[in-house]
Amino acid sequence: MPLWKIYHPEDAFTAEQKRALSQTITELYAPRLPRFYVGVVFQAVPADDFYLGGEPATNFVRIWVDHIARTLPNAEARTRWMNHVIAALTPHIGDRGFDWEFHIDETSFELWSINGMRPPAPDTEDEKRWKAENRPSPLTATVA
Repeated sequence: MPLWKIYHPEDAFTAEQKRALSQTITELYAPRLPRFYVGVVFQAVPADDFYLGGEPATNFVRIWVDHIARTLPNAEARTRWMNHVIAALTPHIGDRGFDWEFHIDETSFELWSINGMRPPAPDTEDEKRWKAENRPSPLTATVA
């Protein structure tokens, strides 16, 4: 599951802008993952609660991404993905005049569950069903 945590100034995004950015993020993954895997949390940070270099960061957006459903296998894939993400996010953040950064942590697939179930392995019939139904459901195959 990709979980995106977006720390931002209190008035950085309207509800409509949050929805649009969340949909853009979801579309990054939609070709490969069930949409419900993608979570986005917006965390407004008051002006006096975010500092960079000891100074208030009033125009800064920080994004922390956790990847679990898939990990990027090599440097080439990581570079390609980072470029893809930057291109998708820039209109929502950079082009609006915010300074911003993001990073991605990757967690082992084996250390993940949804509704108490181990998610299906990539590209299996169970995962294809989860993607089509856009929700978890009992597995028909054993998860390794």
